[in-house]
Amino acid sequence: MTDYEIYVSLLCLITYAMFTILSVVIVWTIMSLSIKLIRSGAEDRQIIREYSRSFEFRGFNNLIKKVIYIASLIVFVAFAIAFVFSLTVQNSKDINIDFASGYRVVQTGSMAKKHEKNTYLFENGLNDQIQTFDLIKTEQLPGEMELQLYDIVVYEVEDMLIVHRIVGIEEPNDYHPDCRYFKLQGDASESADRYPVRYDQMRAIYKGERIPFVGSFVMFLQSPVGWLCILLALVAMIATPILEHKLEKEREERYDEYLDRVLYLGDRRRY
Repeated sequence: MTDYEIYVSLLCLITYAMFTILSVVIVWTIMSLSIKLIRSGAEDRQIIREYSRSFEFRGFNNLIKKVIYIASLIVFVAFAIAFVFSLTVQNSKDINIDFASGYRVVQTGSMAKKHEKNTYLFENGLNDQIQTFDLIKTEQLPGEMELQLYDIVVYEVEDMLIVHRIVGIEEPNDYHPDCRYFKLQGDASESADRYPVRYDQMRAIYKGERIPFVGSFVMFLQSPVGWLCILLALVAMIATPILEHKLEKEREERYDEYLDRVLYLGDRRRY
């Protein structure tokens, strides 16, 4: 890791810690105020009304709460799995990656549509365009002589990765006797890329497998904000049942005190 990456990582960790501590303080403050209101009797009427009406349905209400909690847990687990998956997905502009089979997020629209001047797209029925923020699967690059016209490949230029289509192949000749030169172009671009591409610049090939627009969600999960959301969701999943149990216990104790007072007054009137 570079010094800058270490600095960014530390800054993110500090930010996460601060937001988590702030969230805990806010929730704990609200919890303390709620307990004070219950113990002071300010919520007695509401507690008595709720418990009196729901006493016969207590088991059903507990079941509903468990179902809601399990559903929330399932949603969180699904979100966490998506987060872990997002960590394995590489950005189309990320140069420090393993170029074996994997998923990439496309951030540009150079392959999003058919430019009217690119007649070869219409003539050959090439309808495998890639939209911005698509999640595409790239595969290991075949041999140099196996690449064909109109294949879509990922290649490196000026420390960037570009996903474009092969629109021309120049076979070995006197100027480059040991390799082929490939002319590449985005489907939405009016002209071909500025320089021909050699095989050793290519990193992967795209064969049409993509998930539309999921890349934007993946990029969100890869961002510091996405990490923060996961962290806060985890804290909420752990803290919510504990806090709800504490408040429920306080309400039950207050309701029991109410029942004791009713029984005591009834005994006094009897004698």
